[in-house]
Amino acid sequence: MTTYVQRIFGRSPFMPIQQHIEICYACAELITPLLECVAEENWDEVKLLQQKIVALENEADDLKLEIRANLPRGFFLPVPRPDLLELLTRQDRIANRAKGIAGLILGRRLTFPSALTADIAEFARECIKACQQAKQVVRELDELLDAGFRGLEKQRVRTMVHEIDVTERRCDEIEVALRARLYGLEAGLSAVDVVFMYRVIEWIGDLANHAERVGHRLDQLLAS
Repeated sequence: MTTYVQRIFGRSPFMPIQQHIEICYACAELITPLLECVAEENWDEVKLLQQKIVALENEADDLKLEIRANLPRGFFLPVPRPDLLELLTRQDRIANRAKGIAGLILGRRLTFPSALTADIAEFARECIKACQQAKQVVRELDELLDAGFRGLEKQRVRTMVHEIDVTERRCDEIEVALRARLYGLEAGLSAVDVVFMYRVIEWIGDLANHAERVGHRLDQLLAS
C-alpha cells in the first residue's frame, strides 16, 4: 500500500521534511503562551498547553518514523540520504526539547521569581525566533533544488543560516545574563527549585542551539 509519505515524495523529495519542521516549530512556539500561563499560575491552562505540545511531538515522531521508512534511496534523491536523515534528527530535537520544558515546568509547578518573568519571556521569544528562522531555511529546499544548489539561491540560504547564528549568539548572551540574575536571587528561593530553574533556562536555550544545528546541517549540504 502506498503511504502518505510515499505519495508526497513523489511530488517533492523535501516536502515531508518541510512538514516535519513545521510541526517541530509549532511545539516550540507554544512555549511562549505556556510561560505566560506559568507567570499567572494558571496551571489548568499550562496543562492544556503541555498536552498540545505532547500531541504535536508525537505527531512529529510518527512523521519522522514514516519518513525514515520511506525516504527514497540512491539516485532518486538530489542529496545523500544520510544527510537528510541527519537533518530530520536535528529538527526532531526541537520538538523533543519543547516537550521536555513543558513537562518539567508542569510536573514541578515551577514558577520563576517575578523579577525574572520578563527576562524569561524575552529569552524564550528569542530562542523561538531561531526555530522560526530554521523553519524558513528548510522551506528553501525546493528552491535550492530548482537552482541546482548553486547561484543566488545558495547565497540566499547561506545568509539565512548566518542569521540563525546571530540569533543563537544573542540567545547565549541573554542566557548568561539570566543565569547571573537568578544567581543573585538564590538565597531567597528553594534550593531544589533553583536547580530546576537553571535546567529550564538551559533547555529553553537548547531550542536555539538545535535550530542553529539545523541551519549548519543545511549549510553542510550546500558545501557537499
